[in-house]
Amino acid sequence: NLSTVSEFVFVGLSDAPEIRLLLFVLFLLVYLATMAGNITLLVAISTDSHVHSPMYFLLGNLSLLDLLCPTITVPKMLEALLLEHKEISFSGCLFQHFSLIAVVGTEIFLLTVMAYDRYVAVCHPLRYPSIMSRTLCAQLAVGTWATGLLNSLLHTSLVFTLSFCGPNQIQQYYCDIPPVLALSCSSTHSRELVILVVAGVLGSSACVVTVVSYIYILLEILARNSPGIWHKAFSTCGSHLTVVCLFYGTTICTYVRPSFTYAPHWDRIVSMLYGMLTPLLNPIIYSLRNKEVKCALKRVISRV
Repeated sequence: NLSTVSEFVFVGLSDAPEIRLLLFVLFLLVYLATMAGNITLLVAISTDSHVHSPMYFLLGNLSLLDLLCPTITVPKMLEALLLEHKEISFSGCLFQHFSLIAVVGTEIFLLTVMAYDRYVAVCHPLRYPSIMSRTLCAQLAVGTWATGLLNSLLHTSLVFTLSFCGPNQIQQYYCDIPPVLALSCSSTHSRELVILVVAGVLGSSACVVTVVSYIYILLEILARNSPGIWHKAFSTCGSHLTVVCLFYGTTICTYVRPSFTYAPHWDRIVSMLYGMLTPLLNPIIYSLRNKEVKCALKRVISRV
């Protein structure tokens, strides 16, 4: 009710017809490859009894998030490229914003839980089955999804209860926090501060848990100093560490900064990294670096 803007227009894509067609084909192929990779990984984890363990249960949740993340934004972007229909309703923008922030937030917390899982696996291998029980894994997974949804509800309410009474052109290909805030005709300083504080506290807490987990893992490796321990630890933690660095780097560059530093062209590139390439690369990284995942995928393909 505070808004006189009934729809927004995405202007973050090229208007040249030949470029639009090229981008449409490129993004469609990336999207289809992302869907195929993550669905295959989900099928392998859910159907192969050899990977029914806490680590792969959490990995299945990660694959589900990597399916949702591009599905929230890419179809609308493909529609804008092919049909030149760049408008989105106010309520549609609100729903897209809420869904995307929920998925991104949930993935941050899930990666933190996966770091704790790796810490228990390396530092307490004999107690691993009792510590990372099915009940605890289920509770941690539900907790990450619930926290992500509540975090998104707070951010969305702060952004979309602002007054939008003039410009409606979003300098992006989806409804994100910085470009939507830039369109508000009311003061955004207090809400930006709340968003930065909440994101900073939750994000830094997740980051601290992840870093501390890997510090303990490193100390445990150094303390053992046994032959082959570095290779074993890298095969256990390398995939997760690679995904964490890729996801955290692109997410921090996008969200953890004030709106006056918002640069549309740079932000579109960075957002495509975590919105499209990261979900595409995650199943590839786990497939290449994890022997059990590769074996599970081979068994699924052979059955098919």
